[in-house]
Amino acid sequence: MTKILFVCHGNICRSPMAEFVMKHMVKEAGIDGQFEIASAGTSAEELGNPVYPPSRDKMREHGIDSSGKFSRNLRRRDYEDYDYLIGMDSANYRNMCIIFNGDPLRKISLLLDHAGEPRDISDPWYTGGYEQTWQDVNLGCAALLKSIQAEK
Repeated sequence: MTKILFVCHGNICRSPMAEFVMKHMVKEAGIDGQFEIASAGTSAEELGNPVYPPSRDKMREHGIDSSGKFSRNLRRRDYEDYDYLIGMDSANYRNMCIIFNGDPLRKISLLLDHAGEPRDISDPWYTGGYEQTWQDVNLGCAALLKSIQAEK
């Protein structure tokens, strides 16, 4: 079982989008039974809140349902529980390293690093760019899945 945890600041926009996009991709590939996929936030600001409506609506446009998802905090034990800890931006990466007290097993990466485009996925909460976030998340998730499959 491959376990992936996507991480952003509040766990209401980018990381849930990545979680549900990746779940959709592995289901479409018929390999969803081989994965455990979740998301979390480095901040408690949105703890317990559902996916932010514009993110939810963007996923729904593409036939992806995110209902039932509520924000949760990143926990120290997540480092042991997951194989891949995927941040959406460099601030998430730094916060993950602080929460986990480093990255000795090299589990932490940024999503777009897997696509050969080492850059942040901008936070649509601030930019309003939900379409760009959708495109970046899809690009990163497809590349991450391809990378994981190549490793096996």
